Amino acid sequence: MGISRDSRHKHRHTGGRRNIHQKKRKFEMGRPAALCKLGHKRVRSVRGRGGNMKYRALRADAGNFAWGTEHVAKKVRILDVVYNATSNELVRTKTLTKNTIVQIDAHPFMQWYKKHYGIEVGKKKKGAHGEEDAEEKKSFKVVSKQKARATGAKLDTTIEDQFQTGRLLACIASRPGQSGRCDGYVLEGEELAFYKRKLEKKKKA
Repeated sequence: MGISRDSRHKHRHTGGRRNIHQKKRKFEMGRPAALCKLGHKRVRSVRGRGGNMKYRALRADAGNFAWGTEHVAKKVRILDVVYNATSNELVRTKTLTKNTIVQIDAHPFMQWYKKHYGIEVGKKKKGAHGEEDAEEKKSFKVVSKQKARATGAKLDTTIEDQFQTGRLLACIASRPGQSGRCDGYVLEGEELAFYKRKLEKKKKA
């Protein structure tokens, strides 16, 4: 039979039955959902109407994630799926869809923060580490640049706590089943607080 997107099979808005007078058409065709899972990258190309191509991600394990307040994006690993508003079944099966909340590797952002501001985040302060950092040689110009940047730097405490664990909560903004990519942004501010409440509620249940 195949998947069809027509509305001839539906009742009229008054509740009456329609008489079907024509067959299915190619332009009404639908395709099965990609249901991209967390795993080693696997993408298939699909020819669409007009010769346009879609890229069906069947498995994905990394993507470009933007840190909005710092205006920086990094390619990072996706570590886990933690929340999906559609269904908990999609969390259990680790399915990646648009607007899925995932945990990503924080280390690329930590390295960038240290290079940009000269401030190390996410590490518990120990004497040995402090000594190693002090030994690292930097030019006067680099040090002055980092100091100037650091004066205006303000890191949110909730994000700083996440850096301690080495994982950041992020949201997928692309459509893996259509573009073959799994890109998104790091959660911050009210949005982060909202999803943290959701996750805590889920833990209690």
